[in-house]
Amino acid sequence: MLNALETTAVELRFREILHEKDQHITMLEGEIGVLKEQLAWLKKQIFGAKSERFMDLDSQPLLDFGLSNQSPQPEPEKQEVRYNRKKSSKNRGSDTISFPDNLPVRRVELIVPLEDRICPETGQPLVCIGSDISRKLGRTAEQFFIIEYVRPKYASKAAPDLGVITAPLPDAVIPRCPADESLLAYILTSKFADHLPLYRQVEILQRADIKISRQTLSKWVLTLGAALSPIYDMMREQVLASEAIFSDETPILLQVRGKGRCQKAYMWIYVGGGGGDPPYRFFEFCLNRNHEHPLKTLKHYKGFLHSDKYGAYEKLALVEGIVWCPCMAHVRRYFMEADGGADKELLRRILRKIRYLFMLERVAWARPAEERLRIRDEIEKPILEQLTQMVQERILAGGLIPRSSLAKALNYYQGLAPYLPNYLKHPDARLDNNVSERGIRPLTVGRKNWLFVGSEDGGRAAATILSLVQTCRNLNINPQEYLEDVLRRIMGHPAKRLAELLPDKWLAARNDATLQASLQDGLS
Repeated sequence: MLNALETTAVELRFREILHEKDQHITMLEGEIGVLKEQLAWLKKQIFGAKSERFMDLDSQPLLDFGLSNQSPQPEPEKQEVRYNRKKSSKNRGSDTISFPDNLPVRRVELIVPLEDRICPETGQPLVCIGSDISRKLGRTAEQFFIIEYVRPKYASKAAPDLGVITAPLPDAVIPRCPADESLLAYILTSKFADHLPLYRQVEILQRADIKISRQTLSKWVLTLGAALSPIYDMMREQVLASEAIFSDETPILLQVRGKGRCQKAYMWIYVGGGGGDPPYRFFEFCLNRNHEHPLKTLKHYKGFLHSDKYGAYEKLALVEGIVWCPCMAHVRRYFMEADGGADKELLRRILRKIRYLFMLERVAWARPAEERLRIRDEIEKPILEQLTQMVQERILAGGLIPRSSLAKALNYYQGLAPYLPNYLKHPDARLDNNVSERGIRPLTVGRKNWLFVGSEDGGRAAATILSLVQTCRNLNINPQEYLEDVLRRIMGHPAKRLAELLPDKWLAARNDATLQASLQDGLS
C-alpha cells in the first residue's frame, strides 16, 4: 500500500507526463499544419494559377468608391427587338502584321501565258484592264559589307620634304578595330537585348562565312563597356537626383578565374528619372549581397525609395531624408500563399482590401497629380488603416502557429505597417515596387542564356551596357540605332554636352530633327 506522500508524488509525475504529452501533441499538430500548408502550396505551384490576382467570386459587386462622375441611371425597360442575323465579316484582328512604308520592294510579275490570253469566242487577244497586287513581307539573310575609307594623299612637288597630307580617319571607339560601329552595336544589342550569348553569335557569323573568335568578341564588349561608362555615370546621377526611385537585386554567376567554377554575385537595379514609370534603368554590379552596396549607393539620396523588405532597405528607412515605400505586391504575395485555416474569412477580407487598393491606384494614375493625391487621402488611406487594424487585432488575439504561412504573412505586414502609408505623400510614389521588378526581368531572362559573366570587369561592362539597352527598350528606342550613333560620336563629343547622349535626350533630339526635316519638305 502506498502512503499519501507516495500517492501524491505519483499523481504529480503522471500530470507532468500528461503535460509533456500535451505539449508534444500540440507541437506535432503545428508541424502537421505547416506540412499541410507546404503541400497545398506545392500543389498550387504545380496545378494552380500563378497569378496573384485575387478573385473573390462570392463577394458583393465592387463599389465605385465615389469616383464615378455620373449618377446611377435607372435600368431601361426591356423591349422586344426583331432582327435578321447576318454573318459577320471575318475580323483578322491581331493576325494582321504591320511594317514601315519605306521598306524596299521587290516586284514580281506573274503573267498569264500568251496562249491563255485569247478570247475563246472571238479569237481576239485579251486586253489588260488592270492588275491585282498582293503584298508579302520577306527577309533575306544578314547583310554584311565592307567599308573602305579612301583617303587621297597630297604632297608638294616643289617641297616634297614637307610630307604627305591625308584626311583623318573618323573617330573610332576601339582604335584599329576591323569592326565598324554598326557591327559593334549589333553585337551588344544581340547579347543584352536579344539575350544571345557570344558563342551563339559566333555561330551566326560563321553561317555567313565570317569568322570572329569568342575571345575577340569578349574583348570588344569589355572595351565598349568602358567607353560608354561616362554616359552610365551621368545616368546614375540622374537616377539619384529623382524624387522617387525603385530598387531591386538579383543574383548572377561570376566565373572564378583559374578555378573552373562560378560564385554568386549580384546585380542591383535602380529605376529613376521622374514620373510614375521613370525612364532610366540603372544597373550596378556587386560581388555579393552585403548591405554596404545599397547603403553606399544611396547614402546621399533624398526622396522616396521603393523596395522589398531586404535588411539593407530597412536600414535606409532610418536615414534622414529617405522615405521608404515598401512593396504592397510582396505583402499580397504572402497572403496569397497563406492557408487561412480557421481564419479563411479574415484572409479573404485582407485580400479584398489589398485588391481595392490596387484598383484605386489604377484609377488614381489615370488622373492628374492633385486628383491622385486626393483619391489616396480620402479613399485609400482609410482602407489601409482598416487593413492595418485587422492585422494587428488578429496578432493580438493569439493562437497562431508561429511557423504557419498565415503567421508569417501577418508578421510580415506588421513589420512594414509604419511605412506602408508613405506612398500617400507624393504623386510619383507607388503602392508597389513592380517598376523595378519589370526592369530587372530582362536580366533574369538573359542570364539563362549567357549563364555567367567572365570577370569583375565583365560584370561592370554588362551593368553599363544593360543600363543603356534596357533604358532604350523602355523608351521604345531601337538599341541598335542608338548604340551605333553613340559609339560613332562619343570619342569626339564635348564633355560639357555629354547629357545629349542620354537615351531620352537623344530621342528628343532625333524627333526634333525629324520634325524640322518634315517642315522643310513641306515648305519646299
